[in-house]
Amino acid sequence: MASNIKAVTVFCGSSPGDSPAFATAARDLGAFLAGRGIRLVYGGGGIGLMGILARAVADGGGEVDGIIPEFLTVPEVMKDAPGDHEITDNLHDRMQAMAARADAFVVLPGGIGTIAELVDILTWKQLGRHAKPIIILDIDGYWTPLAELLDHIVARGFSHGDLKGMYRVVPSVDGLADALGLGSAS
Repeated sequence: MASNIKAVTVFCGSSPGDSPAFATAARDLGAFLAGRGIRLVYGGGGIGLMGILARAVADGGGEVDGIIPEFLTVPEVMKDAPGDHEITDNLHDRMQAMAARADAFVVLPGGIGTIAELVDILTWKQLGRHAKPIIILDIDGYWTPLAELLDHIVARGFSHGDLKGMYRVVPSVDGLADALGLGSAS
């Protein structure tokens, strides 16, 4: 399956969060992608976890594609953002472009925007719009409450039981190769 994963779209925060473990995970993920020759597709910013991740991929010699809506192309957001950038008209076009380029999705800690992106790709998968792997990196248990909410949604009859099989939760980048079906490090 390794040959099938050429690009991974990563959703994550434009802030660093409150734990150094989040930045460490972003750097580790960047090194993982660059080391395997997997292109990063991300939200295009140079700040927060997005910036840390993109710089780690670039520093490791990997390819970086940032996709950002025009209204966010301000210097404060774009500062030091590596790679090629595609400018979209709005957030919806950005999401569609990020999804189209992905062979898989990985979710690092983030805020409301990250949650919206995750919910979009889960919804699209549930509706049969894609069959790509979705991996949630539950760094320091950050996404545990969300995973519990998804279980609650199923338990209360608002989603089918197959929702749980549409994504995998792993506690660190160390579990990512297995979750993506890539095998051991190359």
